[in-house]
Amino acid sequence: MKYQVASFILLVSLLAVITSAQTSRQTRPRRVGNATPAAVPRPDVEEVSAGDVVRINTTLVTVPVSVLDRQGRFVYGLRREDFHLFEDGVEQSIVHFEPTEMPFTVALVLDTSASTRFDLEEIKEAAIDFAKQLRPQDRVLVVTFNEEVYLLTEATNDFNRISEVIRRKVRTGQSTRLYDAVDLVINERLNKIQGRKAIVLFTDGVDTASYVASGRSTLREAEELDALIYPIQYDTKEYVSKRNVNLWPFPAVIFGNPIQGSTEADYKRADRYLHGLADKTGGRLYAANDPGQLAQAFTSIAEEIRRQYRLGYYPPTNDIGQSHSIKVSVNRPDIAVRARNTYIHK
Repeated sequence: MKYQVASFILLVSLLAVITSAQTSRQTRPRRVGNATPAAVPRPDVEEVSAGDVVRINTTLVTVPVSVLDRQGRFVYGLRREDFHLFEDGVEQSIVHFEPTEMPFTVALVLDTSASTRFDLEEIKEAAIDFAKQLRPQDRVLVVTFNEEVYLLTEATNDFNRISEVIRRKVRTGQSTRLYDAVDLVINERLNKIQGRKAIVLFTDGVDTASYVASGRSTLREAEELDALIYPIQYDTKEYVSKRNVNLWPFPAVIFGNPIQGSTEADYKRADRYLHGLADKTGGRLYAANDPGQLAQAFTSIAEEIRRQYRLGYYPPTNDIGQSHSIKVSVNRPDIAVRARNTYIHK
């Protein structure tokens, strides 16, 4: 009998130990290795008291800005407090400021389709000279396009490599995938790069073969992009006219329809597109109808890039996908400010 009692007491004690262990396992914090949990900071959350509204800003809107005097010379040495930034007419607090000394990333995008009126060697040398005018800390990525889009080099400040790639790998083609090239540069490269950045786009603006992107889609992407776009536009109407004459007795018409890229409407569309890229990003469009103009355009763009400021603010609303007006001013007389005038919140 006493053995039965003893066994019963032992069984009850064992059950109590098992229950206690399970409870402890359920309530004890789990640890992985020897790591100590760290507090994860939440950006831009202000301390609030009961009843206050908590607002969390997660998207920094950045605005590249050029400042020039009356003689058209770039003004540098300005500070954050020299600028005022307005969205939809309401002044915003500038929480991010990059002076002109900060590094820059430039996407050099070259149209090498058959309509390129310049000699290919002239294009290559002008592009190489442009890269050499940038500072040692700046980076360049090179893209060319014709019936294909080619990423020749990732962003690098190895200017010997840039020169070698341009001289050896730039080739002419036939048709023109302009919109696809712009789409690739924005979405696959520049959107993944932090800091100051720009696109320098050498083309006549006439797209004949894109199937991934469109003029409308890339203009909207440009409006969302926190970078400048500088189109360098060359006129290919003379080339197309001569090509059409040389096609006789087979005119530039297929089954009654003009070949894409050969009509006046195509060139008007191209002009609107390139002006739109510049206007929506705060860049500038340059004309280059001879080698001298091309070299001067590259030189002017390189100088402006070196003199660029970058302002940042948190938008007052979280209406993703909506376009808003932007205006930037400077606390100095006789100053001209060039910046994008709209932005789409992402």
